Amino acid sequence: MNGRIAAMDWAATPLGPISSWPLVIRMSVRIMLSSAVPMCLMIGRQGIMIYNDAYIPIAAGRHPACFGSSVFDSWPEVADFNRTIVTKVLEGDTVTFEDQEFVFRRNGLPERVWLDLDYSPLLDDDGRAVAAFAILAETTKRVRAEKALARSEERLSLALAASGIVGAWDMDVSSRWVTADARFAQMFDLDAADAERGIPQARFLDRIHEADRDLVLNALEQAIAERGDLRVEYRLPGADGTLRWILATGRVVGDAEGGERLPGVVIDITERKAFEAALAASEAGFRTLADTMPQMVWSTRADGHHDYYNARWYEFTGMAEGTTDGAGWNGMFHPDDQQRAWELWHRCLATGEPYQIEYRLRHHSGEYRWTLGRALPIRNKAGDIIRWFGTCTDIHETKLVAEEREVVAHELSHRIKNIFSVLNGIIGLSARSYPDLKPLADELRQRIVAMGKAHDFVRPHSAASRPADNNSSLQALVTLLLAPHVGGDSGRFVFEGDDAVIDDAAATPLALLIHELATNAAKYGALASPGGRVVLSSARSGDDYRLVWKETGGRPLEGEPQAEGFGSRLVKLSVEGQLGGRLERSWQAEGLEVSIVVPKTQLSRSSTLRR
Repeated sequence: MNGRIAAMDWAATPLGPISSWPLVIRMSVRIMLSSAVPMCLMIGRQGIMIYNDAYIPIAAGRHPACFGSSVFDSWPEVADFNRTIVTKVLEGDTVTFEDQEFVFRRNGLPERVWLDLDYSPLLDDDGRAVAAFAILAETTKRVRAEKALARSEERLSLALAASGIVGAWDMDVSSRWVTADARFAQMFDLDAADAERGIPQARFLDRIHEADRDLVLNALEQAIAERGDLRVEYRLPGADGTLRWILATGRVVGDAEGGERLPGVVIDITERKAFEAALAASEAGFRTLADTMPQMVWSTRADGHHDYYNARWYEFTGMAEGTTDGAGWNGMFHPDDQQRAWELWHRCLATGEPYQIEYRLRHHSGEYRWTLGRALPIRNKAGDIIRWFGTCTDIHETKLVAEEREVVAHELSHRIKNIFSVLNGIIGLSARSYPDLKPLADELRQRIVAMGKAHDFVRPHSAASRPADNNSSLQALVTLLLAPHVGGDSGRFVFEGDDAVIDDAAATPLALLIHELATNAAKYGALASPGGRVVLSSARSGDDYRLVWKETGGRPLEGEPQAEGFGSRLVKLSVEGQLGGRLERSWQAEGLEVSIVVPKTQLSRSSTLRR
């Protein structure tokens, strides 16, 4: 820069030849050129720049164009800042900045930099300020390092907070002198400044619950002796008398001087300990409850792996604890039931449907006993299955009683069917002796036959007599009773609407009702004509069940009959007396319409009583 100043044609600049410069400027230039500190003169109101070699790195790509030019033109991005400085300094002020931030384009691209700046006025012989003398120091690297360190510490603080770490320490192994952060000091009720300078290990140990001090000290000594990891849980009394559980972890490491250190962190695990205690109490309560239940209780993971059985299971099976975990449970079933139980269980695991099955389970005596197995899935808030809980109930005696009862029921049904046959035989023999009674006898026999069909429909006396259709379906019973009257023309009778579940108690009055309606339709109504048709409509309405028998296509009716026959009284007795319902008849020109309303509970009374 000394050579550039000497070679410059200053006469062609606003400053004029060097010989005309004020003495203070010439002396300042000589001092500046001999200094290793970045310096710059901004002369006059235009701020003509003269600087030394140490300033060149600050100017960077602007050098040498900015030499001898106005600072406002050379540094346009900070022109306002420099104009303010030049104005103040030429008025006699001194201005100082520390770590002043700028955004420069000194190499063509925006760059964030920091500078220490010291501006002083240069006064001529008359005491007038003629230039601003600037001493500069770029602090960009230091500031960036400090900011990076601050960000790193901030991230570390956030990471510690997110991880539950509430303090950090570092112990010199040889001196047992501990330095710690403010959070660690606060936890131990010690002064933060003292902790940062260092505190003897004993002062921290004194703060630990007296019942846990030896545990902590032994863990420290073991980690140091083995040059390994430290992990210990202890209680820390608070100033208010409350206890907090602390987990301390660390590791012995070597330092640069050849010594050893034990840095580590502490985590407040009070909530975890409370949760573990509550969980242990809940687990103990569940096991106590499960072991006092008469049923066998079991539980599986979401994937179906059996991992828990109560005491009743092991008492019943005689198996050693743990031997039926996993898939071992299936081997406890009767060989004929294993595949069926296995397939159903895996289908429930896949669909989430409740599990229910009857199978034979091997008793500790070696006998296979009938058992009812049930299980339900437990779901989280998202609806995902997290566990299955199930029970096994010994139903062996109940199963045997049911089988015996079924045998007796079949025998009774067979005998009742025989009684119907005997009655028909007696009526037939009596009709031969009294020919005048033959029409009445025929009707009576037909009604008994209808009752027999209804009984055999809901209570078959053998597998051979069991109906092909559902024997608890009203629609199937009606279809069976109408079959002789409609023959092969299924279009002559239609059942539409809601079907109903019936039992043997309701089947008899219903059979008499349908038989009378069908018989009268075949004699006098729609089924007596080739084009006649019967539609039986059904519907559930609240607690009632409604049936509407409607005939069309028969001979036109002339109105309600003058007298009520035995069949009509029988129909009314069946509906109102035995079923507790209501019956209405309408003799319309196109055919008879009968409306029947009965309580739904009357249709399956025996099953209701069984429940």
